[in-house]
Amino acid sequence: MILVLRALGIGDLATAVPALRGLRRAFPDRTLALAAPRWLAPLVELIGGIDQLVPVAGLDPYDWPVPPPYWAVNLHGRGPRSHGLLRAAHPAWLCAFRCAEAGHLEGPQWVDEEHEVARWCRLLRWYGIGSDPADLALRRPERDEALVGLTVVHPGGKEARRRWPASRFAAVARELTSGGHRVVVTGAAAERDLAGQVAALAGLPPTAVLAGRTGLAELAALVAGARLLVSADTGIGHLATAYGTPSVLLFGPTSPARWGPPRERRRHRVLWYEILSHMRCYFGTHPALAAIDVDAVLAAAAEVEVSGAVTPQ
Repeated sequence: MILVLRALGIGDLATAVPALRGLRRAFPDRTLALAAPRWLAPLVELIGGIDQLVPVAGLDPYDWPVPPPYWAVNLHGRGPRSHGLLRAAHPAWLCAFRCAEAGHLEGPQWVDEEHEVARWCRLLRWYGIGSDPADLALRRPERDEALVGLTVVHPGGKEARRRWPASRFAAVARELTSGGHRVVVTGAAAERDLAGQVAALAGLPPTAVLAGRTGLAELAALVAGARLLVSADTGIGHLATAYGTPSVLLFGPTSPARWGPPRERRRHRVLWYEILSHMRCYFGTHPALAAIDVDAVLAAAAEVEVSGAVTPQ
């Protein structure tokens, strides 16, 4: 068995896809088990090649329900807690970044500013495993034809500082609607009020609020068939990258050089103000994100739609 730890969220798992596929090719005859939160199971299915999902929701001590693996691969972090969690599975080999605190003295050095996709490909390369950083595509789920061609506005995010103001999302939604887009507003169940606020300010009907009404498989299908996505730096943006859906992604303070789509993919446009990214933010939207105005987002949306029309998948 090859046991891989990536007990995080949607974007985290999406950026580990090239590494996971590299492991699949390197060990075609061994069971590939992924330790990740149970709710990510629909996304695991869309990646393909993973034989078993081991439900792990964090880095607390865990009584592994699997036999000792041949390889344990840390695609979660630099250690020491993640290293220790995998060591508790009693693997023959631990593939991980060097971490003296965890007693793991082999492996490459961690580089803070490295892109998340490149990070895990480099880790595997150190251990002799090849992977393709461009191999980000996911299988397309079955879709509801009534939801094809929608424009998805996703105003949520894990942290307040990474959320663009609701009034600006609403202004974008309103302008896109007036231009012929069929706009829906998505989000997690906890973001339903935010999504409702955006829809109301944009003049959209309550039926346009899909926050809390889509599971992960349904969300993936929605993005796969969408006309356009407008979102802050959060997991749904990685779904747009995986499906080649035109997207406008609003970054701040985190650099897109670490979490953004590949620069050469013209269907995806990143907006951010690098010069403001190091400013401190004690409450509300981070200055690097707040500096992005509605007109810039609308202009970027027009650009990626043109690119999406002329650029093959």
